Amino acid sequence: MKQIALYGKGGIGKSTTSANLSAALADTGCDVMQIGCDPKHDSTRMLMHGEWIPTVLDLVREKGDRIGVDEVVFEGYGGIRCVEAGGPDPGIGCAGRGIIATFQLLQKLDALYGDVIVYDVLGDVVCGGFAMPMREGYAQEIYLVTSGEFMSLYAANNICKAIARLSKRSKAKCALGGVICNAKNIPGEEELVREFADMVGSRLIAYIPRDGVVQVAEVNQQTVIEFAPDSAQAAVYRHLAETIQTNTETSIPTPLEMHELEALARKHIPV
Repeated sequence: MKQIALYGKGGIGKSTTSANLSAALADTGCDVMQIGCDPKHDSTRMLMHGEWIPTVLDLVREKGDRIGVDEVVFEGYGGIRCVEAGGPDPGIGCAGRGIIATFQLLQKLDALYGDVIVYDVLGDVVCGGFAMPMREGYAQEIYLVTSGEFMSLYAANNICKAIARLSKRSKAKCALGGVICNAKNIPGEEELVREFADMVGSRLIAYIPRDGVVQVAEVNQQTVIEFAPDSAQAAVYRHLAETIQTNTETSIPTPLEMHELEALARKHIPV
């Protein structure tokens, strides 16, 4: 079983990338589970045709430990098993609590299985809860989703720091599998993200161009893979799925110092 996690700044397109990745993997015959580790609980919505599935944390609050697997695992496009961890009410509690509760429950229910498990994890701040998929040895390959925007690269670099730190623990098995550029149409963006990946000791594994079909598919409550399977954008997601499915190359990243990150941004972004 391959367990991968997509980390990146909030709003960078992790859920869209994760959902299309899962759909593309399912189309190849893979048994796929996608777990949304974000309080917004919108990771699996396109796979569920717009349905907001109950979150694990909400169910735990309501029912305690009297929860069955069919109450937290829902079948979406292509037979993908979808789970949303959820989070606390805004301003209250720990945002990582939903992730911790989700893993404890799924393990108790023997529900963590399949060919590929995709963890879609918020990565603005890698707190203990958000780091749990890496820290506890669930996510073995980490993929950074970033654009060429400075704060997106800043978040990706912070996640590199977390991977480097956690890789020294015996329980953690995480390593960096690669960097995905989810483009914002910034001039020179692909070169910037590619150089960032090289500098942290990894590689750019996919460049996802900005395409209006993504928004059209989402309005229709579907992934691009389902809504426009013959589009160029669908082909990009299928190539990403094939790359990750066959990837055996991982590394322990070397995060950049702030002055190195700033110098890299100035080199590629006109000021």
